[in-house]
Amino acid sequence: MLRSAVLTVARASRRPFSTTMASSSQSPVEDAIREKITTALKPSTLEIYNDSHLHAHHKAMEGSTSRETHFRLVITSSKFQSKRQPARHRLVYGLLKDEMAREGGIHALQLRTLTPEEEAKQKAEA
Repeated sequence: MLRSAVLTVARASRRPFSTTMASSSQSPVEDAIREKITTALKPSTLEIYNDSHLHAHHKAMEGSTSRETHFRLVITSSKFQSKRQPARHRLVYGLLKDEMAREGGIHALQLRTLTPEEEAKQKAEA
């Protein structure tokens, strides 16, 4: 089951977040990711993909009952300004350290971190 939650903030107006899916899921780890990233980084874009079902058959996942082990995140935030990718990733890992440390928590985290300018440039090139 592939679930994606996309969070977008309108820049020009002070509208609240609009989501393409319900902002609260049946997934406590996903909810924690969304809450921590949103609070700390105030992203203009936050995409959360739970890819755990793609890895459930791996040897390392034997015996795991968690369905929230592998995530892919796309985060656009002005907080990444003047930071290189490793520093951006360390920032996100630091925010999610509890979810990564607990039994049955995040086993793998794939990150794509952008500034608003980088995102705009990529959209213009597409």
